[in-house]
Amino acid sequence: MISMEFLQRFALIFVVVFGAGLLWYAQNRKKSAAPPPGGAHKPSLKNLTQMARDGKIDAVVGREEEIERVIHIISRRTKNNPLLIGEPGVGKTAIVEGFAHRIVKGDVPESLKGKEILELNLSELISGTKYRGEFEERLRSITKELESAPRSTILFIDEIHVIEQTKGTEGAMSASDILKPALARGDLPIIGATTWREYSMYIRPDPALDRRFQPVLVAEPSREAALSVLRGIKPIYEAYHHVVIDDDALAAAVDLSTQLLKDRFLPDKAIDVIDEAAAKVAIEASGHHRVQMGVVHAAAEEAKRKAGIEAGKLTGELDHMQSLDKEFPGDPAIMSAEKTLKRHLDELAAVTKEGGAEGTTPRVTRTDVEEVVKLWAELGKASK
Repeated sequence: MISMEFLQRFALIFVVVFGAGLLWYAQNRKKSAAPPPGGAHKPSLKNLTQMARDGKIDAVVGREEEIERVIHIISRRTKNNPLLIGEPGVGKTAIVEGFAHRIVKGDVPESLKGKEILELNLSELISGTKYRGEFEERLRSITKELESAPRSTILFIDEIHVIEQTKGTEGAMSASDILKPALARGDLPIIGATTWREYSMYIRPDPALDRRFQPVLVAEPSREAALSVLRGIKPIYEAYHHVVIDDDALAAAVDLSTQLLKDRFLPDKAIDVIDEAAAKVAIEASGHHRVQMGVVHAAAEEAKRKAGIEAGKLTGELDHMQSLDKEFPGDPAIMSAEKTLKRHLDELAAVTKEGGAEGTTPRVTRTDVEEVVKLWAELGKASK
């Protein structure tokens, strides 16, 4: 018969062994679940350098001066945090994307080669927070995680003024209070972007935050500079929409958007106009214009058929002239007739080859741009 003492000892040993097993499982599960750097916050972070490497962001045209200014500031030992200040649509984000392209190409100082630019989406970081201080804790976790890999990451925060809008009651920790130490240390360079209005309302009134940034002023480009940007990106939109964009259409996008869309800024508004005009032309060409293209194709086929018949007749006449040339070599009238027949045959061959299909690629013209701009202007008036 089993004694009570034996049962007590067995139970004690079982509890100790079982407890040790649970502890080991919990510790190893925690280690295996640990996310890679930035992994826990992946939805809020976007790697612009990798996107440039993969061709997922367009090359930037112009803004070389501003990109150089950003590179100079980032290369500093301290106070290496650029703040892009400019109106919406002038190209602040494009400057950072241009910087990412420069890193990918290796066209940066040695100290910046191999860097990764991560864009932090504050809206996504804020979404889902239920309790006071949860957003700030998320931000603290991200900065701490990125700082653990010294000077290998550059953080880009668009609409960075949002960190000042999170301030709550007096004495409570805000997002800007969390970022200030990171900005001061310089181990995690931060590029911010904001508008003049938000800069004046939120950042400049906080001297402790303002002095940690170096301003990069991003002005609206001139007409010529904006037109140069459009010409630079024109092949991208032509390839995407399968259209041809006239240079007059580019000029109209800049000029008409400047005249009629005064609540927006170049080059963004002109790019949007070209994009929508190209989409409209492409859709029309593939939709109800198919009927017209069918008529054109039928006419071309008929022209080819007639050209083939005519070419057969001319070939027979040419053979006859060449026979006469052998009988009467050097006769001027025969030589002139041969030359004329050959020219007509060449013209018919071109018709047969091309089939009258030249010029069927849809074109974006000034008229198409005018229609888009006028529509947007009317919608803008109606919404006021």
